[in-house]
Amino acid sequence: MDGLSLSTPMPGRKNPKPEDLQAKVSRRKIEFLLDSSSGYLVRDAHRAFQRLLERRIAPYGVARGQWYFLRVLWNADGLSQRELSARVGMMEPTTVIALRSMERSGLIRRVRADDDRRKMRVFLTAKARRLRSELLGAARSITDDAERGIASRDLASFRRVIARMTTNLDRIEK
Repeated sequence: MDGLSLSTPMPGRKNPKPEDLQAKVSRRKIEFLLDSSSGYLVRDAHRAFQRLLERRIAPYGVARGQWYFLRVLWNADGLSQRELSARVGMMEPTTVIALRSMERSGLIRRVRADDDRRKMRVFLTAKARRLRSELLGAARSITDDAERGIASRDLASFRRVIARMTTNLDRIEK
């Protein structure tokens, strides 16, 4: 432009107000195709992973909702319900419901903490520990199938990019 801005009056013409320009832009049809949406593509891939995971862990008597808790507990057995809920990323009431189901299935036991009787600690049973190799093997095979034909450098790049996207989005939430 020649030094004029939106707020600089134009001779003989009424300049639009910034809010009028914003309204005009918001009325314009916005194109955002599904195949150019990272969020949509991630969701689509996630759903495909979840469908296969559900099918492959069901014969072991494990539901998808229980899977997330097992994954965390296999790495950090004995967490409090609150810690477990935070690590899995579920609301505490949802966690309580899932843990009741897991207890009935013989996958976990809940024990009052010695240091604070209000806290419940969650421990895996021998049954859940025995399932670890089988279930992680099922999950690994799904990942292997998904990654087939993709160069290792591309997978490494993908992991860096998706981790960065997550970090970026987590920063916005705060």
